[in-house]
Amino acid sequence: MHRPQKVVAYIVRDDRLVVFRHADDDAFDQSGLQVPAGTVRAGELADAAVLREAVEETGLHGLRVERYLGSSEFDMRPYADAIHVRHFYHLSVDSPEVPARWFSEERGDGDSPPIRFECYWLPLAQAHVLAAGQSALIGRLFDRS
Repeated sequence: MHRPQKVVAYIVRDDRLVVFRHADDDAFDQSGLQVPAGTVRAGELADAAVLREAVEETGLHGLRVERYLGSSEFDMRPYADAIHVRHFYHLSVDSPEVPARWFSEERGDGDSPPIRFECYWLPLAQAHVLAAGQSALIGRLFDRS
């Protein structure tokens, strides 16, 4: 079984969480509401990967890691024969001006068209609605230790 290392970013400001939906996805039931996440590249530290993925998917700058929240596993079957080992991080954004809603693009490897995301701030109290187990460690944002 393939076990890729993944990172998940909870970007929080004023008790709100950055989420996105695939702007050009007509089948919302397949992708759902998400937070920035992605694969840790070979030789890359997870702390660096979570910042890279968050910038790539949201276009936000001035992001910083507040703390590591822990890890969990997510079984991707039947979609893929893999168990994702996910590392969750609490991030904040230092930029004073962040819109309430915006569009961003992830360019990927350059061979495929960019993926467009519609990003916005969701109240933390509603974060349980995230797709594909991405809300697994959202409760740890409320732990102060």
